[in-house]
Amino acid sequence: MIVDPEVVGLSRLQFALTALYHFLFVPLTLGMAFMLAIMESVYVMTRREVWKRMTQFWGVLFGINSAMGVATGVTMEFQFGTNWAYYSHYVGDIFGAPLAIEGMMAFFLESTLVGVFFFGWERTTPLKHLIATWFMALGTSLSALWILIANGWMQNPVGAAFNAETMRMEVTKFSDVIFNPVAQAKFVHTVSAGYTMGAMFVMSISAWYLLRGRNIDFAKRSMTVAASFGLAASLSVVVLGDESGYTVSENQKMKMAAIEAMWETEPAPASFTLVGFPDVAKRETHAAIRVPWLMGLIGTRSIDEPILGIDALVKDATVRIGNGIKAYDAMLVLREDKNDAQARMLLAAHDKDMGYALLLKRFMDDPRKATPADIERAAESTIPNVPVLFWSFRLMVACGLWFIGLFAYAFWRASKRRLEGRTFLRLALWSLPLPWVAAELGWIVAEYGRQPWAIEGVLPTALGASSLAPGQVWLSIGGFVLFYTALAAVDGYLMVKFARKGPDGLGMWPPAPEPLPATAQAA
Repeated sequence: MIVDPEVVGLSRLQFALTALYHFLFVPLTLGMAFMLAIMESVYVMTRREVWKRMTQFWGVLFGINSAMGVATGVTMEFQFGTNWAYYSHYVGDIFGAPLAIEGMMAFFLESTLVGVFFFGWERTTPLKHLIATWFMALGTSLSALWILIANGWMQNPVGAAFNAETMRMEVTKFSDVIFNPVAQAKFVHTVSAGYTMGAMFVMSISAWYLLRGRNIDFAKRSMTVAASFGLAASLSVVVLGDESGYTVSENQKMKMAAIEAMWETEPAPASFTLVGFPDVAKRETHAAIRVPWLMGLIGTRSIDEPILGIDALVKDATVRIGNGIKAYDAMLVLREDKNDAQARMLLAAHDKDMGYALLLKRFMDDPRKATPADIERAAESTIPNVPVLFWSFRLMVACGLWFIGLFAYAFWRASKRRLEGRTFLRLALWSLPLPWVAAELGWIVAEYGRQPWAIEGVLPTALGASSLAPGQVWLSIGGFVLFYTALAAVDGYLMVKFARKGPDGLGMWPPAPEPLPATAQAA
């Protein structure tokens, strides 16, 4: 059965909107949690009140953001059952396990520790509270780990195989799913990006206080921590992003070719295109400025391995579609006769390519009836949106390089105790939105670049959607837009309100003087 293309497009739009919105909060939660743990560690070691107040104040903003992340994450996961029913049926045995573990961590471990952080200051010792804060920070990262294990499997479906009897993908080795190299690379890269966002958030708001001459001592200490942590995190993003890019070149060659707008396979090592203007119709990149060898070194870690171009990968997809049709035919034979040895052998030989045959179901009910023109059309559909990926990647990288430069400069100024420069403070303040821009661009590269696949090489997106009427999806999109707009308004209002109030406005700084001893009062 072919799902209405309009329904598929609307379901994709809804999931993209909710995921992009949810991802506004998750990275900041990751980064802020570790910033809080660092600040509280200094407080426990020094017992200086300013560090405790810093932890508590930034914790207020962390709490607002964390609550929004939980609220938006729950609704997003329900869409697998509402809008992507066949996806859930086909790969639920694999995809559901990491999500279930993440849910337990997020709603039991992480939420419990968040409660201890906010309500345990006067109910436990400083050391025990610090331990809870560190576990809260680790819990947020572990929660992200299981989400990214699930997502990494979508990018590189290891540890699973198609079962002709159940007509579903099933786990063959769960450890392969957990230690999937794509998932691990995505995890460390995403978490580092979150740390960078948290550091920029603290540094930018601290710069705003310094520009207005408020909470000087408080803001300088916050900015020093942010500069140090942010520099380490932003450098890690680049290093770990390189590893993430290498896994893409190994497992998602079409995505890599599209990111580079590489139409033809170049002699190894391939050059890297700094800027250019991809022309999809003519299959060339105009006004390209290239750096020799760089793409080959990044993508293959060698000087003699080529990176396949888009045209070569389309030809490869054509071959795989032909093999997949054989597997599809064998699968249908086995549905009628489970004891057909020849069909079982044919399926085993080509089952890795059956997903490519399913690309044809976007255009017809029975892939076995495909003509060479149909196969060519399906092969061409494996090309994602090249201009979008090309520019999203480059803008993301530009943001990353800016973060390194700004944090390095801030670290130098902090080491010289010269954080008051107004030009520097304005740059720090104006840079506040950039981590969110980079994070959303990274999501676009990772998820939009996977199209037309819901599961790379296994399940086309067009087959994963539920059989709904377009009006039903429009109704849910409208509901989500209204609900999320209201949440965005509340979140923005609260974040701005408490940031403007600052620790002085909330009565956290300067600390109230301790009462004099009774003998001194009598005197």
